[in-house]
Amino acid sequence: MFDALQENLSGAFRSLRGRGKLSEANMRDGLAQVREALLEADVSLSVVRDFMDRVTEQAVGERVLASLDPSQQVVGIVHQELINLMGPVDHDLHLRKGTTVLMLCGLQGSGKTTSCAKLAQRIKKLNKKTMLCAADLQRPAAIDQLHVLGEQIGVPVFSQRESKNPVAVCQAALAEAKSREVDVLILDTAGRLAIDEELMAELTLIDRKVQPDQVYLVVDGMTGQDAVKSAKGFNDALELDGCIMTKLDGDARGGAALSVKHVTGVPIKFIGTGEQVDGLEEFHPDRLTGRILGMGDVLTLVEQAQQKFDQEEMERQEERLKKGEFTLDDFRKQLSQVTKLGPMGKVMGMLGMDGGLAETMGGGDMDKDMQRLFGIIDSMTAEERRNPTKVIDQSRRGRIAQGSGVSAGEVNDLVKQFDSMASLMKQMAGKGMRDRMKMAKELQNQAMTNPGGKLGKTKQGTGKRLSSKERQKLKKMREKEVRRKKRESRSGGK
Repeated sequence: MFDALQENLSGAFRSLRGRGKLSEANMRDGLAQVREALLEADVSLSVVRDFMDRVTEQAVGERVLASLDPSQQVVGIVHQELINLMGPVDHDLHLRKGTTVLMLCGLQGSGKTTSCAKLAQRIKKLNKKTMLCAADLQRPAAIDQLHVLGEQIGVPVFSQRESKNPVAVCQAALAEAKSREVDVLILDTAGRLAIDEELMAELTLIDRKVQPDQVYLVVDGMTGQDAVKSAKGFNDALELDGCIMTKLDGDARGGAALSVKHVTGVPIKFIGTGEQVDGLEEFHPDRLTGRILGMGDVLTLVEQAQQKFDQEEMERQEERLKKGEFTLDDFRKQLSQVTKLGPMGKVMGMLGMDGGLAETMGGGDMDKDMQRLFGIIDSMTAEERRNPTKVIDQSRRGRIAQGSGVSAGEVNDLVKQFDSMASLMKQMAGKGMRDRMKMAKELQNQAMTNPGGKLGKTKQGTGKRLSSKERQKLKKMREKEVRRKKRESRSGGK
């Protein structure tokens, strides 16, 4: 999601940078492209109109137009206004003494039942005793699904399969939760294919009789502006405390995520990612904005790494790197840790590296490429993994290729690049996350200037950086030298 929006916004900013000194006229031309990018992302028209009014008012001001880099100022303005558009967000569940009741509602197919389990799993990690209530009596399968999910996460599920009265079921569940001293009761209410009077009457009655402490709407990010309309309808009836947006890792254009707070006044509190029960994350407008503008989302990546990585293994790897030890076994273990964070495209996007790297790889499937890489390494002996450049000869290369189902050339490429990878990893030893991200960015830039996608051996910096003018001048000098040598060659041949 957001790939097209990111690409279109980047194009708008590039057009502004290419104008030199900006005037009000060409600034407005560039902002028109920003507006077009938002509309193509299925952002609500009223949201785009208000958003662009605020951006334009600041962008065509004298302070911006007279600045040294007006286009960069515009990026900053858009960045802040996108954050304002989606926030602020209160992530607190406001759990109180006794039993806190959380009510989840939403249309059928939005991922409501799964979100109930994900929320229960999140609360369980806070050492709170949790119970789920199967109050979606429209679909017997929903009750079965909640029981399966409850068993999976170790949370009890209250249900009364014979009952036709969801209000009575919720009231009975609350009485049971209080008797068992449950900290949090989560109600999985009924959904419909569309908002109707019967659904709203049922939910309103549950709201009035059970009096939940918080009411959350689960919305499907794939449904675009329909998600925004349903959010408005539910909020008018129930006074929502927040939204949980699902399927944000899908291929929708992202307009719902940017529109729902402005249209309803209700912020997105959590986002659901994937089918796993731990796939519920706090929604941070600033982090999402960074990803939309190609700045990455390193904070979320670090948080996920702390939760999902084997910390003891990471400490062992760090100690080996500090001693100057790095083998293909180490490399494979580190890549295996990274795969715990999700698809490689998602990880690269959170590093702000997705665009250029994807182009460099020719639009290839990074996850499949990683599995091929694992296959090559797994087909090597311990000695070959320890010192591939010295041990692997033509005969061994053929055996490894046959064992991993790849060409001998792919094995050769990995062996050739091992020294470069080892050099880079050793340089990263002992460095903080900020310095490692900086090195990763430099690696991306190197890849983008190398069509073959091969890593060059990392050189230590001299401390001097060439300016863009100096690089351009150096390029012209090289081209001039090439032309001179060609003329000399022709002259010598006559």
